[in-house]
Amino acid sequence: MQVFGRLREDIASVVERDPAARSVWEVLTCYPGVHALMVHRLAHGLWTRRFFWLGRFISQFGRWLTGIEIHPGATIGHRVFIDHGMGVVIGETAEVGDDCTIYQGVTLGGTSLYRGAKRHPTLGKGVVIGAGAQVLGGFTVGDGAKVGSNAVVVKPVPAGATAVGNPARVIEAGSRDEVREAKAQAMGFSAYGVTSNADDPLARAIHGLLDHAVETDRRIALLLDYLARAGVSISDEVATADKFDPGYLSKIVD
Repeated sequence: MQVFGRLREDIASVVERDPAARSVWEVLTCYPGVHALMVHRLAHGLWTRRFFWLGRFISQFGRWLTGIEIHPGATIGHRVFIDHGMGVVIGETAEVGDDCTIYQGVTLGGTSLYRGAKRHPTLGKGVVIGAGAQVLGGFTVGDGAKVGSNAVVVKPVPAGATAVGNPARVIEAGSRDEVREAKAQAMGFSAYGVTSNADDPLARAIHGLLDHAVETDRRIALLLDYLARAGVSISDEVATADKFDPGYLSKIVD
């Protein structure tokens, strides 16, 4: 009965998060992520009972069937949704929390060669890992965090934050971002780890400097105007200096 209960949860989570899902029968028969989780539960049960070869063999069968490789030692929570799934690799000591979403081409990989060590990442509840992302190491990605597509994450991600880029940079969720995200979740699912605050942090920092430079230019222009009206002589060099062009630099950053 527990097996069928988990299967119902899996199907319901797919219907909730994927607008392309038209029926329960379609999800059950046509979604490789659901099939991979079904096979993994059998393989994991055997693995925990120390039937190591049989667990690996069944997981290998699941890989042939779905293109999704989940080591039988990995721990997978409830209502996990592996969307599309081709090329997903989940390592032996990985832990995936409840309500996580993982897209195609994702690797939850290890960086240590020591047998028995915690080599693979732990995903908290409600984590979204975008397509092609690589999460490498025995650290934790906090509850509700998002990893953008093609990001390479090699250090912990705090709860509610977003990691983007290669190597990934962490964008902390601010108060306004949290309000926006709560509204987005109320309106629907945020796919592929794409959020309104997912710009590269380096680009955001440069844009901040550009904004500051524009404001500085404006103030200098006002000061020169006031000095000229007050009869203060201004050298030709200052008056004819090239103006800063933020538009050009913005195009480079974008």
